[in-house]
Amino acid sequence: MGRSGSRVAAALAATALLAGLGAAGAPPPPVAAVARPMIVIVPGHPGVPGMPAIRGYGPAELRSAYGLDGTGAQGRLVALVDAFDDPSAESDLAVYRSQFGLPACTTANGCFRKLDARGGTRFPRPDAAWSREISLDLDMLSAACPDCRIALVEADGAGIPELGVAVNTAASLPQVAAIGNSYGVAESATEIQWDGFFHHPGIAITAASGDGGYGTGYPAASPHVTAVGGTTLRRDGSPRGWSESPWTGASSGCSRYEPKPSWQHDPGCPRRTIADVSAVADPATGVAMYDTYQGPGWVLAGGTSAATAFIAGVYALAGNTAAVVGGSYPYAHTDQLNPVAGGYTPPAGLGTPAGTGAF
Repeated sequence: MGRSGSRVAAALAATALLAGLGAAGAPPPPVAAVARPMIVIVPGHPGVPGMPAIRGYGPAELRSAYGLDGTGAQGRLVALVDAFDDPSAESDLAVYRSQFGLPACTTANGCFRKLDARGGTRFPRPDAAWSREISLDLDMLSAACPDCRIALVEADGAGIPELGVAVNTAASLPQVAAIGNSYGVAESATEIQWDGFFHHPGIAITAASGDGGYGTGYPAASPHVTAVGGTTLRRDGSPRGWSESPWTGASSGCSRYEPKPSWQHDPGCPRRTIADVSAVADPATGVAMYDTYQGPGWVLAGGTSAATAFIAGVYALAGNTAAVVGGSYPYAHTDQLNPVAGGYTPPAGLGTPAGTGAF
């Protein structure tokens, strides 16, 4: 890790005060393995004079904030896994990309594909809540990586085994570079049996840490993924032009069940530490998204979902996924990240992209 390694290890030691979450005591009660999308929508203000129709950061601002101007993915493929169907996914994506001057990404031009969990077109039933998640994922991937090809893979339901089947289908797509997973469930002992769904060496798998504050969830706890936390992002007068602080709503902590990966060396948590990296997620400094399936169109959104899809796009921009093992790559390139709050902090992980060098 170079000169920043000792600082990261020292900062990670702060999690020792919280590691008891998964230490001694009675085992937790069984939990339902039904995932929820990690998105936070900020209510609109209908009828209020002067309120802009589009609120939140757009692609140009996000690419500026994270040092991505001038980068491209040369058409690399990123898959997004969600539950249920969004009937308006492609048309809503077209509105978002047109609004912000991004190139069209459609079925007709070969950029966009929507698949069911088996790689076909027998889509599951629509769902309004997951439709919002799908719209946010598509928009944030587009913001990070305007020239990425996109495959949306829709699981039959929101159970981890159902979503896992969709992840495996996504991983089977030729030349897929990254897979984004913007959902989660509370940790349980069963999750060890699910880890195989997310074990795809050579493909970057991103997973949202969650939006519930301190505490851990799955699949972010899996050692086979990059666990993505969240920040509050604001413009400032620094040379970068932006500043960030940990978003207190981003979930983080010490896994109850997953072993410590070989690439994590912090003494504060005897098992998997969450998160690894982050990007903007605070809805108070949120992003613009567009969704019309039982939705109003333009809304201001946040949540670690936004960061997760964005980071999947950054991995595709970097083009290093053949060398990716779980969430390990950023740990060996911490000098290529924007540190948040001076170094490692659980809600924001090691930091946020400063270009693509850490991915």
